[in-house]
Amino acid sequence: MISYLEFEKPIAALEARIAELRETAQTGALDISSEIRRLEAKSAELLASTYRSLTPWQKTQVARHPSRPHFRDYVSKAFTDFMPLGGDRKFGEDHAIVGGFATLEGRAVMLIGHEKGHDTQSRIRHNFGMGKPEGYRKAVRLMELASRYGLPVVTLVDTSGAFPGVEAEERGQAEAIARSTEACLALGVPMVAAIVGEGGSGGAVALASAERVLMFEHAVYSVISPEGCASILWRTAEKAPEAAEAMRMTAQDLLGLGVIDRIVPEPVGGAHRDPAAAAAALGSAISGELTALAGKPADTLRALRAERFLRIGG
Repeated sequence: MISYLEFEKPIAALEARIAELRETAQTGALDISSEIRRLEAKSAELLASTYRSLTPWQKTQVARHPSRPHFRDYVSKAFTDFMPLGGDRKFGEDHAIVGGFATLEGRAVMLIGHEKGHDTQSRIRHNFGMGKPEGYRKAVRLMELASRYGLPVVTLVDTSGAFPGVEAEERGQAEAIARSTEACLALGVPMVAAIVGEGGSGGAVALASAERVLMFEHAVYSVISPEGCASILWRTAEKAPEAAEAMRMTAQDLLGLGVIDRIVPEPVGGAHRDPAAAAAALGSAISGELTALAGKPADTLRALRAERFLRIGG
């Protein structure tokens, strides 16, 4: 059952009508197959045209869609042989950031990413994808392990931001984020990061400071949420659509600004409508980038990272 967003109401109405006609057709009383085909074509065209012209705020809603695939979905559909590794060897385990060994199209990699969860229980367990200090320290440990064994690092970023709770601050949240960012930049092996949903603030940058940064077509990547930005500038979250427009947080804007390197297309209507196709496109794009980076010396990789980040805004 598809959960429709506010701007998808015309599509929802059409698809509800199609469902009604299909039920009527099953009785055999009338031959309405031609009418069903006409409405299906109209619905498909309306879906495609709607998603061709999404506003930044609408893209934010798509990136947050409750049925959008998350880390575990991509692991099961695009990767194989995933072996999760837990703990930061300092405090404990953080379920918001998941990582371990995996295989992508025959290539062994270290895979790390944010997991938001799909239902109330799993979202609470994964803290809605908001990493704590132990999560970022675990990421550092896994990156260092990958470097030791010569494995490329792949990160899937999907978080509204790092966890801002008091206990996280007490355990050194800012320092952990900084150390994770530093670990990315210091890696002596190839690193490819992909923004697959929300890329929020330092919580995202800490896993996305790679020499190649990919982004799904309808993902968003920003220093603060549109609601947070609107609350600061206009003292009301109701101005979030205007904030999203001004922040230039879409994949299309960020490619033009040089913040990301490549846009990965999504199925028509968003990744949540065909997770398998979205995962296949993502896996293929990441594999292609890893092939292009394979064999480059450690110093060259570090120089590429430094160059791409110093070039932003130049």
